[in-house]
Amino acid sequence: MILKELTVTSNRKLADGIYEMRFSGASHVRPGSFVEVTVPGFYLNRPFGVGNYENGEITIFYKVVGQGTDKMTEIQVGEKLKVIYELGNGFDMEKATKPLLVSGGIGIAPIYYLAKAFANKGIRPVVVTGFRNAGEVVLEKELAEIADLYVATDDGSKGFHGNPVACVKALDKEWDYYYSCGPMVMMHFLKMYSDKGELSLEARMGCGFGACMGCSIKTVSGYKRVCKEGPVFDAKEVEL
Repeated sequence: MILKELTVTSNRKLADGIYEMRFSGASHVRPGSFVEVTVPGFYLNRPFGVGNYENGEITIFYKVVGQGTDKMTEIQVGEKLKVIYELGNGFDMEKATKPLLVSGGIGIAPIYYLAKAFANKGIRPVVVTGFRNAGEVVLEKELAEIADLYVATDDGSKGFHGNPVACVKALDKEWDYYYSCGPMVMMHFLKMYSDKGELSLEARMGCGFGACMGCSIKTVSGYKRVCKEGPVFDAKEVEL
C-alpha cells in the first residue's frame, strides 16, 4: 500500500458517461490491483481497478454514477490528488497458457491491463467484453491489437446480441483458465458455466485496506474482505 500525491496528466471522455484519467508519479502496480482516489470535497475515497500502468503513469477508467464520479469529470490536468495504490492482490497469470478474459461494463479496466500483460509475455488472449449498448463501448481498437476480441451488447447494437457469458458459450473458443471482472450477476453465471478461473469483485469500500470490514463477501471458508483478501478470488472460493 502506497499513499502519494499524484499529478493528473489526462482526464477525458471516452464514451457515454465513461472517462479515462491518468496520474503520473507512481511506481509499478500489478494487473488486478486497485487504487483509492481522494476526490476533492468528498470524505470517502473512491476505489478503481487499475486500467494500465506504463512509465510511472497509472490509468483508471470510471463511469459517472453519482456525485463523486460526476465531480471527477471536472478535475483538470495538472491537479494533484491523493491516491492510495498497489492495494489488494492481483491476477495469477501463471495459471493460464490459453487465457480467456471476460468483462462487463467498466470491469473492462483491469481486463485491459491484464490483456496487455499477457501480450507482453507473447500470449494473445481471447477477450469477451460486454456493454449495454454501442455508445458505451470503449477500448475496442486497443484490445483488438493485442487480443482476439469479441464485443457483446445487451441491445445488439454492436457485436454479439446478449451478455458476455452467453457470448462465451456461443463462441466455444479453446481456453484453459479465465479471468473476469464486471457486475456480480455476470460473474455468477460465468461461475455456473465454469469455476476454472478468477473473479475480480466490485464492492463498496469504506477504507480500502481492510480496517472497516465494509466490503466483506461470503466465501466457502467464511467472510473475506474484497479490499484485503481480494479483489481477485478463485471462482471456486466465492459464493455468489
